[in-house]
Amino acid sequence: MSNIFKAFAGGRAFIPFVTCGDPDLEATARVVRAMAEAGADLIELGIPFSDPTAEGPVIQEANARALASGTTTDKIFELVRDLRRDVAVPMVFMTYANVVFSYGSERFIAACAEAGVDGLILPDVPFEEKGDFDPLCRRYGLDLISLVAPTSEDRIAAICREASGFIYVVSSLGVTGVRSEITTDIGAMVRLIRANTDLPCAVGFGISTPEQAKNMAGLSDGAIVGSAIVKLIARYGREAAPHIGDYARAMKAAVGEA
Repeated sequence: MSNIFKAFAGGRAFIPFVTCGDPDLEATARVVRAMAEAGADLIELGIPFSDPTAEGPVIQEANARALASGTTTDKIFELVRDLRRDVAVPMVFMTYANVVFSYGSERFIAACAEAGVDGLILPDVPFEEKGDFDPLCRRYGLDLISLVAPTSEDRIAAICREASGFIYVVSSLGVTGVRSEITTDIGAMVRLIRANTDLPCAVGFGISTPEQAKNMAGLSDGAIVGSAIVKLIARYGREAAPHIGDYARAMKAAVGEA
């Protein structure tokens, strides 16, 4: 059983996201530790990229701030090694295929395994092209997380049969960002997923309030929250960790009530 699968073993999972290096890597370390202490079940670490096509303006700006502060992939591996001295929560990287290719795919995935990363999310890699990464991930013991979007209906069965770790359910068409309401029929997507795999599934894109987190976790196995956390970092900068700790505790409690 993978560490990611275990993250869902205690009930519905709260999964926060942070862009590494925004505003700097020391601040990221404090934020990750605050989220872990607040009860996060799995933490997504974004590796900044100059053209993050799946992201809305909030996370695009975080990517720009992180790159401007001198964040590199090697420095992020060092960050994870440092976090792993005291953070036991499963961690996955969210980044783009170009980041992996430019580093060298096997070198990157081997470094993930060595540093203590449990999985990889590549939102710009469609199911049909995952063969560039999936065999390497399996060789080094990483879960390549599959995404299912509202437009995936005809392909959900095939995606789920080959998935590992958990299924990332994209709640809305378009890019990441806070949304006032989520109108997609998540329940129908989840039923289709559960008919084709025993892996847990968690909903992301647009979740920002405890009420939304409770509703989405109630329909699935967990809630993923990114832009709302990145907004707090934009607001509080290097002093964001305690604010994010409080926010994460409220979100974890809401998911637990689902």
